[in-house]
Amino acid sequence: MTLTRILTFAGLTGTALMGGLFFAFGTTVMSSLERMPAGEGATAMNLINVRIQNPLFLLILFGTALVCVALAVVANVQNAPGKWWLLAASLLYLVGVIVVSFAINIPLNDQLAALDPNSAAGAAEWQNYLARWNPANNLRAAACALGVIAFGLALASGSTSAADAKKQHPAPTYQAAVFHGTPQR
Repeated sequence: MTLTRILTFAGLTGTALMGGLFFAFGTTVMSSLERMPAGEGATAMNLINVRIQNPLFLLILFGTALVCVALAVVANVQNAPGKWWLLAASLLYLVGVIVVSFAINIPLNDQLAALDPNSAAGAAEWQNYLARWNPANNLRAAACALGVIAFGLALASGSTSAADAKKQHPAPTYQAAVFHGTPQR
């Protein structure tokens, strides 16, 4: 197994894990918090935002980003099979997850945490938060889903190198036929 394939599997796995998290938040967690009284929903979200910053989550989030950067470089330098799928998948993760998170979701998390969730300002911020955080989160989930597909296509298009193909399916060899006896017509 080549380094590119190992990195591609790592990128696919990390992107799938993050996409699953974003999908679960978008379809279940946020709609549940939205139905709670504003102060309670905001308090719960603030707690989630603190607890999610754990070593495993950060390893998957940023480890996948590092894998995507490495894949973009390796794909170009080695002209790897599935190069354009690798680049697409990497860009989907880097832009759709990392850039969106740091440009939209994390600043919104910080704004929410800065206010008393039980105050009028906190309740107003909670409504603003929901209106802006959810679409950005759904964008992250969609970017991950498309990234997983692109990583899968990269694996499929680069499933065997020319050397591996020769090992797996050697070219047939033909030998001259020797006939004994009467010539065949």
